[in-house]
Amino acid sequence: MSETTPAPTSYVLISPCRNEAGYMRRTLDSVVAQSVTPALWVIVDDGSTDETPAILAEYAAAHDWIRVVAKPDRGHRAVGPGVIEAFYAGYATIDPGDYAFSCKLDLDLDLPPRYFEILMARMAEDPRIGTCSGKPYVRHGGALVSERRGDEMSVGMTKFYRRECFEDISGYVREVMWDAIDCHTARMRGWRAVSWDEPELRFEHLRPMGSSQTSIWTGKRRHGFGQWFMGSDPLFYAATCAFRMAERPYVLGGLAMMQGYLGAWWRGERQLDDPELRAFIRDYQRRALFKGKARAVAEIEAERAGLRAAG
Repeated sequence: MSETTPAPTSYVLISPCRNEAGYMRRTLDSVVAQSVTPALWVIVDDGSTDETPAILAEYAAAHDWIRVVAKPDRGHRAVGPGVIEAFYAGYATIDPGDYAFSCKLDLDLDLPPRYFEILMARMAEDPRIGTCSGKPYVRHGGALVSERRGDEMSVGMTKFYRRECFEDISGYVREVMWDAIDCHTARMRGWRAVSWDEPELRFEHLRPMGSSQTSIWTGKRRHGFGQWFMGSDPLFYAATCAFRMAERPYVLGGLAMMQGYLGAWWRGERQLDDPELRAFIRDYQRRALFKGKARAVAEIEAERAGLRAAG
């Protein structure tokens, strides 16, 4: 651990990637153009077989704050726990105490120029914000359309964390649904998890959420399995699936999500080995069903405010 206090705008990006040649230049260029440059950007090449290594070498040669970590080819694209394994291959190369903030950043995004500057300013204003993000938009027919992610979560493709919060929750679990489990854990410990839908924080997601290297149906079913693993309340998740039926692929996408959840239940798949956290998640979800997410989150944040004051 570093013995010096990191600058209040010192942040490190860690990006797992594999075969991102079709998207990554837009991400790389949008980070290079940020109003506050990262102190360090560690990009973990998880065995790419396309032009990814050559592109990374080009940008690393041009910017001394970009570092490439190469992993051997695993033979397939890693999702869920595999992504977090690659993230930690990069995280292991840094001293977290050197940075006030860290961000797990995907290489299929186009970020607005003040993205990280604004996130850090919001966190400086509210010391209880442990993790935050902007909102993803995807292009359909030439127009950008919101992916409709809730305000109570930071989104998985750009997880921006205060160092103290990331350490308090012991980082990401190396399991599917890591990108929701982390926010629930942070809230249980008295932190705030939040995302904002504002023009300066909207970014383009070049690969739609819920898709997969196999098919969008595989991605939707995997999400359902992840909700079972996390311990989500069945009524809450049924409502979530109905909500997602209004998105492409219409109706069938929501049904595939429910198929993944029910299939995991029928097979008796294992669940997250943290009964306290699973109970906390279900309590929040049941409140959200009857009171709405915003009110449920506000109640929990008020109830647990003392945890951060004590901390």
